[in-house]
Amino acid sequence: MNTGIASIAVTDLDRLEVDLIKRYKDKVLLLLIYNNDCLGCTGRALPLAYEFQCQYPSIQVAAIHADFPTREGTKENIKSVFTSGQIPFPIYIDQHHKVYEQFHAEGTPQWLLISSNGQLYRSIFGSQDNAKNRLFYALESLSGIDG
Repeated sequence: MNTGIASIAVTDLDRLEVDLIKRYKDKVLLLLIYNNDCLGCTGRALPLAYEFQCQYPSIQVAAIHADFPTREGTKENIKSVFTSGQIPFPIYIDQHHKVYEQFHAEGTPQWLLISSNGQLYRSIFGSQDNAKNRLFYALESLSGIDG
């Protein structure tokens, strides 16, 4: 029996430790693992995450910047990719790309859809139309189950 995800350990933009499973207990989570140096992430995936946040207000959307050597996220460089200078949803930092490894990410962007009881419902790589459609159908399906 799958008991769910025990924890997702990240830091917030002020480098304070956060467990996303505890912070968003009993909520459906759509997590985007990304990196600022990934053009598919900044050009397509982050705007798509915002689109999903607007379309599914009952789902908690958040992004996780996966840090890699020489490609670390800081509060300043993470905010800089948003033209408004405002971050539209919570963004966390995955120091040493541990969450990236925890979920066997294929690359960035990697989407994790987690049910309200902490089960990994879908893991989808990419930001092109195929990934967008798969995410849309997964969100529709899960919102029917959880919502």
